[in-house]
Amino acid sequence: MLLGSAVMVAAALVTALAAAPAAADFRICNLTKSRVGVALGYKDAEGWATEGWWNLPTGNCETLMRGTLAARFYYIYAIDYDRGGEWSGPAFMCTRDKEFTIRGTGDCLARGFDKTGFFEVDTGEQQTWTVQLTETGEAAQRPTVPGPPTGPSPGPRPAAPLPGSPTR
Repeated sequence: MLLGSAVMVAAALVTALAAAPAAADFRICNLTKSRVGVALGYKDAEGWATEGWWNLPTGNCETLMRGTLAARFYYIYAIDYDRGGEWSGPAFMCTRDKEFTIRGTGDCLARGFDKTGFFEVDTGEQQTWTVQLTETGEAAQRPTVPGPPTGPSPGPRPAAPLPGSPTR
């Protein structure tokens, strides 16, 4: 893992945005005071895949997947480049230090990759979704976008396998 056993120093606020016909995407916004690196995990017609890294300066948003969302569940891992810490979770997938697209979630270490914990994002089958990465304690101070209610911030949960993936 890039940060080893670094403690999570921030929370993520996940917000569903009203679907707009021309803007159906999966986006992530960096609302922290740091530069952030983001990796994405998802399942498509070929199986599980992870991709990274998107580098987001403070206050910027990036589209990770363009078009109407094809899946309900997506997985995010993000690191704070400036102050350390991570946004992570119990869904383990493969990553590496440099830019990557990796197929499959099993045997990460044996295949020469890092085994990294991602947090789950349930889009509720919306056509578009935005994840907002925020500092701990600042999420309540940020205005929410009109539309569906915001979901809970990812937090520590018992480890669980990815939906449809083999138990390791």
